Amino acid sequence: MPKKVWLLVIGMLVNVIGNSFLWPLNTIYMHEYLDKSLAVAGLVLMANAGAGVVGNLLGGFLFDKIGGFKSIMAGIVLSIIALVYLVYDHSWYPYIIFLTILGFSGGIIFPSMFAMVGSVWPEGGRKAFNAIYLAQNVGVAIGPALAGLVASVHIDYIFFANLVFYIVFLAIAYFGYKNLDIAPDRHTDVIREAGRIKHKAPFYALLILVSGYLITWLVYSQWATTISTHALSLGISLREYSFIWTINGLLIVLGQPLIKPLIKRLEHQLKMQMFIGTSIFTLSFIVVSFAETFEMFIVSMVILTFGEMIVWPTIPTLASQFAPKGRDGFYQGIVNSAATIGRMIGPWAGGVLVVMYDMKIMLLILTSFMAFTLLTTVLYDRPLRNFEQKE
Repeated sequence: MPKKVWLLVIGMLVNVIGNSFLWPLNTIYMHEYLDKSLAVAGLVLMANAGAGVVGNLLGGFLFDKIGGFKSIMAGIVLSIIALVYLVYDHSWYPYIIFLTILGFSGGIIFPSMFAMVGSVWPEGGRKAFNAIYLAQNVGVAIGPALAGLVASVHIDYIFFANLVFYIVFLAIAYFGYKNLDIAPDRHTDVIREAGRIKHKAPFYALLILVSGYLITWLVYSQWATTISTHALSLGISLREYSFIWTINGLLIVLGQPLIKPLIKRLEHQLKMQMFIGTSIFTLSFIVVSFAETFEMFIVSMVILTFGEMIVWPTIPTLASQFAPKGRDGFYQGIVNSAATIGRMIGPWAGGVLVVMYDMKIMLLILTSFMAFTLLTTVLYDRPLRNFEQKE
């Protein structure tokens, strides 16, 4: 990889390690330490994710207008301000307010990072986005493990740890991203004609694609919310649950050689990659629906990890291919917004369904929604085919 991509990869790693001190423990903190119900915790996480949607769209817009460096710096500075206050006071109402602000500021950062890596290394294709994806998951491997250790000493220390990593990220971004150059001739790889911005086929294809992506994240979000409290109720400790996420992150890195033959064989068949990955993803949630032991949770996470390793990097890759010149940030903002909306609806939907039925029924109901994602995977490129036929 080029040096400039490594700078982005390292920045994403530090960012995610810091974030990983909070997101796996949010529901547990609100439920166990602030004595709030799962439904109330879900509403707070919904506010956090809703602010993230706004941040995603704004971050994509700012990338296209003022560049990646300024937009990323704005998100980092706002996050640091929120975390400084949370270190000082993380009682119920400040927690709601500043967790929501963190959703907004983090939302600004992520689409800018994805758009920047696609722009500085356009010839990298899926490799560029897979590098960022790997960085995220190395962070997931390290962050929750550290968070579990920190929380076992005192839960309040997780806020300070998050702040420290954001300060490090600020230094990396300020000294490393200031002079990153953007490829001057960004274009859509799908349709190259001069009037590409006027027609809407790539945009419609993107909307179909991300609608399924949204559902996938709605289901995936249960691991950080309802499944976490369910695991604790079965006698699994907080440190063990954090270790499950460590397995996820480590396997994503160490398992790359295992999926490499499949990815290489299907290098130019992103649709097939998505279909296979989504099918494996769905199987994992069927397994976790019946899990009652720590070992079965690990088995489910291993299956889930192989599914996401295949499907996750394809979404921003396709968005980058669809994006007309000068719209990389906007398209990546839509992708990240879809994921954030899924994370916003997921905790609330899961909490309500647990109250109405039970954990197993909730997971089976949400898993059945994955049939919609398989459908969008099959159909997303239809607008492109129809346009090409007309041309």
